[in-house]
Amino acid sequence: MIRAVVFDVGECLVDETREYGTWADWLGVPRHTFHAMFGAVIAQGRDYRDVFQEFRPGFDLYEEREKRAAAGQPETFGEEDLYSDVRPALAKLRADGLWLGIAGNQTVRAGRILRRLFSHDVDLIGTSDDWGASKPDLEFFKRVAESVPFEVEEILYVGDRCDNDIRPARQAGMQTALVHRGPWATIQWSTHEARELPTFQVESLQELPQRISQFNAPRR
Repeated sequence: MIRAVVFDVGECLVDETREYGTWADWLGVPRHTFHAMFGAVIAQGRDYRDVFQEFRPGFDLYEEREKRAAAGQPETFGEEDLYSDVRPALAKLRADGLWLGIAGNQTVRAGRILRRLFSHDVDLIGTSDDWGASKPDLEFFKRVAESVPFEVEEILYVGDRCDNDIRPARQAGMQTALVHRGPWATIQWSTHEARELPTFQVESLQELPQRISQFNAPRR
């Protein structure tokens, strides 16, 4: 049985197009060029933070986040950046009696934004900064499991990346769903890992209620 659903943030709930565009502006490079390099780095299986190094060697993402905040240009997202299926999917899953959570690699500032957006919709909001552990480290998924009041195999973790989300969540003993959007899922979608690892592959979060219902149906 799946009794709890926990969602990743970036490119699962939040469309990060606008935010990565502001990083291109901060670096002083054309947005098209930044996005092209971003895709190339992902396709090579490298850490997305390498993108910044390509344009500015020695780039410290944490330090630059602080500089942006001090300059009045902090990283941010809001209701307008949520994918259109997020609210309907959360409402249906909640109506179906599922326990809901949000947990991703996010800063303290992003955690505050998530709580403002979702505190009435989910039972848990946790970030890597809160827990001192980040994906794909299994310690992150251990923290998720410890925060959910069900057995680990009763948790469905939903994400857009095989490497950061699906593989480690499965290693931790969770069920998984890979959603087809954002650069990572687009690049990884047809790989053997993307086909074989997830419990579900979905094009939209609104597919989850039915897929979970089918999964939970008594076997004959």
